[in-house]
Amino acid sequence: MASSSASSHPLARPPPAKKRGSYNCGRCGVPKKGHVCHLPPSPAPLAQKDNKSRRALCFDEDPAAAAVVVKQQPLFLTEQAAVEQQAEPFVGVGRGGSVPTSVLMEVFKRVPPQGIVAAGRVSRGWRGCVKRMYRLSEELMLMVSPQCTFGSVGSLLQSCAGLAKMKLNMKSDATVQTLHCLAFYCSKLESLEINMVDGSTNWIHGEGLLRFLADKKQLSELIMEGCENLGHLNLSSTSLSKLFLSDLHCLSKSVFNCPNMREISLIFSQNENESTDLVALMENLGRTCNKLRSLEVNSTRLCNEAVLALASANLRWLKSLSLMNGSTITDAAVASIIQSFPNLELLNLSGSSITDSAIGMICQSYSSTLSHLFLSSCPNITSSGIQLAVAQLPNLTLLDCSMSLAVPNNSENQEMKSRLCEETGKPNPRQSSCQKLFIEHSSLKKLSLWNCSALEGLYVNCPELIELNLNFCTNLHPERLLLQCPNLERIYVFACEDMVIGAIRNQVLNEFAAAKADFCRKRLADGSKRVLVPHSLSYFGNDEEEKCNKRQRRNQCSVIL
Repeated sequence: MASSSASSHPLARPPPAKKRGSYNCGRCGVPKKGHVCHLPPSPAPLAQKDNKSRRALCFDEDPAAAAVVVKQQPLFLTEQAAVEQQAEPFVGVGRGGSVPTSVLMEVFKRVPPQGIVAAGRVSRGWRGCVKRMYRLSEELMLMVSPQCTFGSVGSLLQSCAGLAKMKLNMKSDATVQTLHCLAFYCSKLESLEINMVDGSTNWIHGEGLLRFLADKKQLSELIMEGCENLGHLNLSSTSLSKLFLSDLHCLSKSVFNCPNMREISLIFSQNENESTDLVALMENLGRTCNKLRSLEVNSTRLCNEAVLALASANLRWLKSLSLMNGSTITDAAVASIIQSFPNLELLNLSGSSITDSAIGMICQSYSSTLSHLFLSSCPNITSSGIQLAVAQLPNLTLLDCSMSLAVPNNSENQEMKSRLCEETGKPNPRQSSCQKLFIEHSSLKKLSLWNCSALEGLYVNCPELIELNLNFCTNLHPERLLLQCPNLERIYVFACEDMVIGAIRNQVLNEFAAAKADFCRKRLADGSKRVLVPHSLSYFGNDEEEKCNKRQRRNQCSVIL
């Protein structure tokens, strides 16, 4: 009675549910007792990972477009591929999705540095991916602001353990501590470039640079600007192969002990109190850098004695030689260069006092090797010497004669030319105010006649010419100008007369030929010949029209004012 009354009571609890399973088969629904199911077992449901909601970047407002699509993996994987797939971690990308870390790193490679820093603040997984990207990076370009401290730079460099190439744009002053920081954190550094920006000063001295090279045994390339405070140059490294130093000033000692050096570029300041002994520097270079292939020295103290000291060395591998702003370099230095370096491919004697006789010696010795010739700001050469170089150097691809055929501005330059010619015992080739230049070459690609104000007539027949610089050629006559360069792409005519610019446009752009190219050709019904027809009557498809348009764009040249 008690049990029946308790069960009928309205507040009585319902009996507990049975915990036993169903008596029927889960596949076909037949009772399990004495039953053997013939249906295959159903696949087990995939366990879904519980992804916690975190902050994520949204690339689009549309949720469907913001989803990341991953290609379906093959059903049959090798054992090694399966192990690698299980070992690679996944990173959440928002909205319950996830991608492998390698996929996210490929996305980060195409993001600017500011975006990478912002991506590291999204989630723990993204921050780990950014750290891994830093750890695997081999090249870094960094802008160092005046407010930046060595601690922040060191923390960033500590994350880049495999860094091999670095470029620093210094808005703050560079000191020896900068080199110490790089030497401590970048153990695998192979290339270093330091550029001074916005008037910053480089306070690195010679002793600090020597200690840095001693610590970095793998450094092969060093580029540094603003080296006015070095004081002396004492370099000793077996791995260094490329060296570029600019703004050098008053070096008391210059010692190079780099047996594997391939390329050296030394740019000195243009101050009047510059006192570096270039003769001793050239002797040391020739004695210790026997494998040198390229040498560039830019200094107002370059002279014949320094060139003779360099020529006495055994630099048989030298291919490129640039001796710039040496106003006292004469034909005697060119004779020693020809005798000592017979395999030059690039020769730069800009700012020297050589004459047409030196150009004749260059053409006779380098007729089969020379491809780049720079003769800018050489006041003693004439149009005859330039025409001789073009005629006897068949492999020439670049010729720079800027400011060489210029009208003299003052009497001081004329007195200097006369004095130099009296010292060398050669007549003074005074520049006439009217000169004509005929250039005909089959392989020349770049020609610079910038500020050749003495030119009155110009004839250029170079089928491979791509770039022509006629800036400040103020005395060119439009009726004495003829350009036959079918592949010309750029021509600079700044500060030229309007009539000259119009003549150049008519010869180079060739509006009539361009208008004619707008029509395609169509064969007549009898197949006898092809005639020009408008596009509306042409039966050619879009491919033919596109080819015609590409051909027309390729033939056009840009006249830059």
